[in-house]
Amino acid sequence: MLIDRAGLFSQFKISDMATSTKAAAPAAKGSKTEFSKETYLFWYESMQLMRKFEEKAGQLYGMQKIKGFCHLYIGQEACAAGSVSALEKGDKYITAYRDHAHPLALGTSPNAIMAELYGKETGCSKGKGGSMHIFDVANHFFGGHGIVGGQVPLGAGLGFAEKYKKTGKLCICYMGDGAVRQGAFHEALNQAMLWKIPVIFVIENNGYAMGTSVKRTSNVVELHTLGEAFDMPSEAVDGMSPEAVHRAVARAAERARAGEGPTLLEFRTYRYKGHSMSDPQKYRTKEEVEEYKRQDPIEVVRKTILDKKFATEAELEAIDTKVVGQVEESVKFAEESNFPDPKEALTDVYEQQDYPFIFG
Repeated sequence: MLIDRAGLFSQFKISDMATSTKAAAPAAKGSKTEFSKETYLFWYESMQLMRKFEEKAGQLYGMQKIKGFCHLYIGQEACAAGSVSALEKGDKYITAYRDHAHPLALGTSPNAIMAELYGKETGCSKGKGGSMHIFDVANHFFGGHGIVGGQVPLGAGLGFAEKYKKTGKLCICYMGDGAVRQGAFHEALNQAMLWKIPVIFVIENNGYAMGTSVKRTSNVVELHTLGEAFDMPSEAVDGMSPEAVHRAVARAAERARAGEGPTLLEFRTYRYKGHSMSDPQKYRTKEEVEEYKRQDPIEVVRKTILDKKFATEAELEAIDTKVVGQVEESVKFAEESNFPDPKEALTDVYEQQDYPFIFG
């Protein structure tokens, strides 16, 4: 039985989390219950890179190398890793401001992300976006958005563009549990179902909107059921398992590519750190955090790899060493990069124009 996360999820067992609502998407034809050695090794290396990068970012923030806001993804890595393995190259991704890990899973250079956190010109957003506004169009990652829920209608728009252009691609749009109280969330779900937009809406429900549990802010605590208001296929998923995430995203993707429209997935996950680096985390106990760490997705995948003899301890340690090297290289790259030229403040922004014929 899961620990009582402020009384929120105590009624759910891990095995129950993949159960669907009455509007759930049908299982994908030929969907696999087993995954290959290559998939497990991708998950392991990808999640380790996310974890080590975020741990280093937290350390550098404490050293005042990284300024502004900083929201770490530690504990939630299975959500990004399982999604990427289930989708196709060219599918679009968009998320909120806890956004360092998703582009790492997509293959964005750690150098470019770390440089962005430092505010350097070599960053993926030219040093102008910082932690909350990571972008990498080449890898189909469209942010990184600081406004709570602001990315949800944008995700629907990205999906609509794929439908309009008949590319066969889709958009996966992530949000936190707090964002579902925004009106834009409901408007986007309604429009997406009306127009059968190929978009997968994902609630990364880590139980707390900043420092407030879902139970204290929402009459509906099974957040995936919000999709039923729009007759949208909806599903709760064990967000600590890349296997469960992969299967759920694959089902939703099959539906989207078949022209059947969007799906709402609730990834029940957990963050080990605070909402942001300034969060003292007084709203939960150390025992609660430790209980979730005992089902850490990286350690579970590591054990599976060893049990299935997909790799040896030495081979996994080599991956660990490689990842640590990548992170250290990203720090060196960021340290040695230059800050943007002050003139850059005037580029990549809207140009103000006077339109007297409109505004009188």
